[in-house]
Amino acid sequence: MSDGKNNEIRGGAKMALLGWLAGWIMRLIGMTLRVQVSDRCGLSRPGELPQATIYALWHNRVFAVAPVWRRFCGHRRAVALTSASRDGAALAAAVGVLGIGTVRGSSSRRGAAALVALRRAILAGSDVCLTPDGPRGPRYDLQGGIIKLAQATGAPIIPMHMVFSNCWRLRSWDRMVIPRPFSRVRVTFDEALAVPADLADAAFEALRGQLEECMRAATDDLHIPAIPRRKKS
Repeated sequence: MSDGKNNEIRGGAKMALLGWLAGWIMRLIGMTLRVQVSDRCGLSRPGELPQATIYALWHNRVFAVAPVWRRFCGHRRAVALTSASRDGAALAAAVGVLGIGTVRGSSSRRGAAALVALRRAILAGSDVCLTPDGPRGPRYDLQGGIIKLAQATGAPIIPMHMVFSNCWRLRSWDRMVIPRPFSRVRVTFDEALAVPADLADAAFEALRGQLEECMRAATDDLHIPAIPRRKKS
């Protein structure tokens, strides 16, 4: 019975509708943003980075990155990993409005199936976007799954950084960031990180720590307190 629940994809028409509405809000706000892009890897320049890549993005930047990706990287195919929960269903519908496909799963539900689907997407030439501190956190703690996917596919990892001049922050575990309309957003597509297929445990942890440090160093809101997750009764 537990295995069935772990493989279950949750959602429904209500969550799909809420996600669709959120996607259009994302799209409309994104059209007003004044975005400054620093591209250190050629991601936004057609033909300069031909191979499929893995984007590394903190979970609380998801709302803003989708419309920015559409504006500057819409020439590339991409899928995002979203959880198999109801929240994941809403997020899948939201990013679908921006032309981004999804794979449903996480470390706690459908993890193996999601890894297989992500690997197939990369081998088919599609970029993959992962939030390595999601879907449950802790916020800004990078989990090792993104390193394992890079090992399995040979795709480089591109850290994506976003800094906001003016935004709302939700009282969710990750303090989800929603940029205010007409505000400025500074986006950095960092240098691609190549991951060897074979890594000893110590080397794996060193690379995981290196990527986490890279992403944290470009994060301007580490000082903002996290919101403790509510325990299920």
